[in-house]
Amino acid sequence: MGTSAALTGLADRIGPVTGSAATAVGFLLGAIIGSFLAATLIRWPQGRSVIRGRSRCDHCGRSLSLVELVPILSWLVQRGKCRKCGAAIDPRHLAIELGGAVIAVTAILAHPLPLALFTALLGWWLFLLAALDVEYQWLPDRLTLPLVPAGLAAAAIGIGPGLADRLIGAAAGFASLAAIGFLYRRIRGRDGLGGGDPKLFAAIGAWLGWAQLPIVLLGAGLIGLAVLTLRRLRGGKVAATDRLPLGALMALAAWPIWLLIAR
Repeated sequence: MGTSAALTGLADRIGPVTGSAATAVGFLLGAIIGSFLAATLIRWPQGRSVIRGRSRCDHCGRSLSLVELVPILSWLVQRGKCRKCGAAIDPRHLAIELGGAVIAVTAILAHPLPLALFTALLGWWLFLLAALDVEYQWLPDRLTLPLVPAGLAAAAIGIGPGLADRLIGAAAGFASLAAIGFLYRRIRGRDGLGGGDPKLFAAIGAWLGWAQLPIVLLGAGLIGLAVLTLRRLRGGKVAATDRLPLGALMALAAWPIWLLIAR
């Protein structure tokens, strides 16, 4: 029996979790993961530990109680403000927690176990990378590089596209964007791509396989065009030198494709 079949059998023995129960469990788990992702997004670029130390108010430094750390609910109950000093809580906490919950619920509704676990994992991973790229134009190697073996490991146990397709996808993803970045630098005399973009594209190829890479780039381009169009409609200026976070655009395009192709 293959590993994927064994995991499926284990899920069947534990019992099916369907309907509203699955939605509730997924929402809760996703919100908890989202809370960790929000802490990572805010603390990591500041050089602060994500794991060590108790959570504190960013303004008065007071340690937060367990009640104040309940994802989403505590933010709503406190109306987005610290209970002691009244300072506004960073709205990114609520946004990322909600995003994490939506990813989990979507994964459960789209795929059965154990595939839903891999779908949620990929979604959370890409979500954090996209947020870091939008906020700081940063795609850290400590997140992009491990995503490659994670995708290959999923293939090895029969989750999603085959291993050969993913190996080719990882190599082609890195080589294609690295080549584009090199040519752009030689022709224009400045960087057009960040150093993390080819590594993220390699990771996407390791999950989706080589055949989906052009679709990911097309989707990223369409999302970027929509962003610029919306900016223009809202009265903002759009210049030829404006830079968009390609990593975030690729992440946003890649996860829906995984939802459609993963079996």
